[in-house]
Amino acid sequence: MLYSRRQFTELALGSSLSLALSSQLTAAESNAKADTKPKDGLTWYNVKDWGVEGRGWQADEMERLYARLPAKAKEVVRKPVWSLSQHSSGMLTRFETNATKIQTRYTLSAGLGMPHMPATGVSGIDLYAENKQGQLRWVSVVKPTKKEVNATIVSGLDAGTRKYTAYLPLYNSINSLEFGVPEGSTFKPIAPRKDLPILFYGTSITHGACASRPGMPHPAILGRHLDKPTINLGFSGNGKMEPELAALIGEIDVAVYVLDCLPNMTPDLVSERAEPFIRQLRKIRPDTPILMVEDRTYGYAWIKKSARDRHQKSRAAYVLAYDKLVSSGIKNIHYLEGANLLGDDNEGTTDGSHPNDLGFMRQADAMEPVLRKILKME
Repeated sequence: MLYSRRQFTELALGSSLSLALSSQLTAAESNAKADTKPKDGLTWYNVKDWGVEGRGWQADEMERLYARLPAKAKEVVRKPVWSLSQHSSGMLTRFETNATKIQTRYTLSAGLGMPHMPATGVSGIDLYAENKQGQLRWVSVVKPTKKEVNATIVSGLDAGTRKYTAYLPLYNSINSLEFGVPEGSTFKPIAPRKDLPILFYGTSITHGACASRPGMPHPAILGRHLDKPTINLGFSGNGKMEPELAALIGEIDVAVYVLDCLPNMTPDLVSERAEPFIRQLRKIRPDTPILMVEDRTYGYAWIKKSARDRHQKSRAAYVLAYDKLVSSGIKNIHYLEGANLLGDDNEGTTDGSHPNDLGFMRQADAMEPVLRKILKME
C-alpha cells in the first residue's frame, strides 16, 4: 500500500553548532564516567558525558539532549516541525574499546516501526567500526522489540582495540543512551569533531525514510564518504522552506547548506518560497555555499502522468528561482538536478516516493561529486 505524505507524517508524529561537548564537561573529555556498580558483568558509560555529533546547538540550549531543534524553537516553528525535531535522526556518537561484546540501553518515546519502514531504521542503534585502513565498516544494528531497550549490539568480536561510530534512531525520540562493555575492557569516548558540518534541510527523505538502518540515509552515507560531520534537519512531510527555518539554520556555521525540500512543496509553493528562503539565508550567511537539490523522481512516474507533471512544474519553478538568484549577483549557489537521483530503473524506492537503501546509496553517489567540488575536496 502506498502512503500519502500526510499519512506518513501522522505515522512519524506518532512515533552556534553542537559539535562541541556539553557545557559541563572539561578538557578531560576523553574520560567518561563509568557506572560504579557494574551490572551483569558490564561497565556502563552514558553518552551525555561526552556528547553527540549531528546536533546544531549546544546542550544547554536544548529542551531534550537528543533532539534536533533548540528549546527556543518550540514557540517559533509549527507544531509538526517541533514534534518531528524531537527525533534523533542524523546524530551519532563515537568511542574506542577493546571489548569483544558491546551492549546498549536506551529508552524510546514512540512506536518501534512503521508499515513501510522497519524497527531497525525507525528505532535502532546502528554500529560501525574503523578497519585497519581507517574506513568505517558496518558491524551490527539493534533490533528493538520494546521501548525500554537493553540489548547486545554485537558479541564474539575479534580481539583488538577499535574506534566505533553509533548512529541514533531515525524516527524516534530517545531519553537516554548508554553503552556497556564487559568489566575490564577499555573504553575511551571520542569527542564530537569540531569541523564545520554539512547541513541537510529537507523532507521525510532527508529525515531517513525508508532506510533499513540509521546509517543508511544519504546524509549519513555522505558523512562517511566525505569524512565530515553532518546535521540532519529533515522533517517528514514538513520540509517547506519556511522563514522560521531559514533563521534557525542560519544560526549554524556550516561548510555547506543542502536544501532538498521540493518533495513537500507544490509548484506554487516553490515559486512563493524558494527564492525568499535562500535570500534570507544568504543575508545571514553571506559566503556559505548553498546547494539546491531538485526532488527525486517518483518510482511510478514513468507510468503516471500526474507525477511527471508535478516534477516538471516544481523543477521549473526551482530553476527559475535559481536563475533569479544568480542573475541578481548572489554567489556560491549550486544546483543539482533530480531526475536520476535514485537511478533510472525505478528500483530505488520502498513505496514509489521514499528511497530504500539502494535509492539512498544512489542519491549519495549523485551528491558526492557535487559536494566534493563545492568543498574543494577534488
